Amino acid sequence: MNTPPEAAGDDRVRLHPSWKARVGEHLLQPKMRELADFLRARKAAGARIYPPGPRIFAALDATPFDEVKVVILGQDPYHGPGQAHGLCFSVAPGLPVPPSLQNIYKEIQADLGIPPPDHGCLLPWARRGVLLLNAVLTVEDGQPGAHQGKGWEGFTDAVVEALDREREGLVFMLWGSYAQAKGKLLRGRHCVLRAPHPSPLSAHRGFFGCGHFGKANRWLAGAGLAPVDWSLPGRAEVEAMLAAP
Repeated sequence: MNTPPEAAGDDRVRLHPSWKARVGEHLLQPKMRELADFLRARKAAGARIYPPGPRIFAALDATPFDEVKVVILGQDPYHGPGQAHGLCFSVAPGLPVPPSLQNIYKEIQADLGIPPPDHGCLLPWARRGVLLLNAVLTVEDGQPGAHQGKGWEGFTDAVVEALDREREGLVFMLWGSYAQAKGKLLRGRHCVLRAPHPSPLSAHRGFFGCGHFGKANRWLAGAGLAPVDWSLPGRAEVEAMLAAP
C-alpha cells in the first residue's frame, strides 16, 4: 500500500486490520497520494516530521474499531522533539506533561477524584477503548499546523464517518472549534460532549467544570456498557506497555 507513512521515510506501518478494512481504500485516493508526495518532498528538504512513520496511525492501531467506546479528537500532533507518538494529547513517559494534558488531568481529578499520574502517556486509555485521534496526523518540528489542509482531514473524516455509520452509542468529546467541526459528521446516535479546548488559553472558558469524564461514564453505563477507567498506572508500568511487541 502506497501510504503516507512510506513518504515520511519508514514503511513499517502499523494499522489495525479492523481499521484497514474500513479506511484502507481511502489511503489509495488521489488526495492521499498527493499527501504522500508532499511528505516525501518535505522530508527530502530536511524537514523533521512527527510522529515517526510507524507511529502515524498509532491511535487506530491501539484501539480496534469494535472496541471504541469514547472518541477524543485533537488538532494535530505535538511539534517538539520526541513528543508526538500518535495519540492525541499524549506524550511518551519521561517527557514533561504538556499544559493541555495537565488541564485534562486537573478536570479528571475535579470530576472523578482521580489524581494525576507521574507521566503524560495515555496509551492505557487507548487500550481501554478511548480513541485518541488527531484531525491531522503529522506535523513539522516547531511548526504547529504545518500539515493542515494537506489531506489528513479527509482521512480522519472517513474514520469518524465509519464509526458513525457502523457503531451506536459512542461518546465523542469535542474540545475546541477544530474538533467540534467534526461534529457535523455525526447523525445523532451518539453522545456528543462539547467544551472549549483544554489549552491554558481557553480552559477557563468552560473546559474546567465540564464534567465530561463522569458524563461519558454515565452514558456508557446507561447503555449497558462498562465505564472507562480514567486512572493511569505509573510510569514504569506504562514504559513496559510501550516496550511490549
